[in-house]
Amino acid sequence: MYQLGKIDRKIYKCITDDVATDEVILTDNQLQHILERHPETYPDIIQYLKLAIESPDYIIADKHKNSGLVFKRIELENEYLQLVLRICTSQDNITYKNSVISCWRISEKRLQNYLRNKQVLYKKE
Repeated sequence: MYQLGKIDRKIYKCITDDVATDEVILTDNQLQHILERHPETYPDIIQYLKLAIESPDYIIADKHKNSGLVFKRIELENEYLQLVLRICTSQDNITYKNSVISCWRISEKRLQNYLRNKQVLYKKE
């Protein structure tokens, strides 16, 4: 398990009002998922996870309850880092933390498609 930083509860209340903790982790299982499903992602953008979590550019509604799609512009080829963040609520086990489920790189064009067709919960001012 890797500690990735802390969320700003004011920002992430857009996903759910019931934010039980501000700590964010990446489990060994989820890291393995990223390495297997998005191998091109890991070496280049893993260093940006903390920045994306602490200062997202956009958060879009995810299909799973208490989860959001978090986007952050990164310096590599004018792309965005997209990650799925599961927010821990008071209904979860008290030992759980907010958790990165997956992450990958997307283009500006793909982000604009998301912004047009999905529910935007948060936009950085």
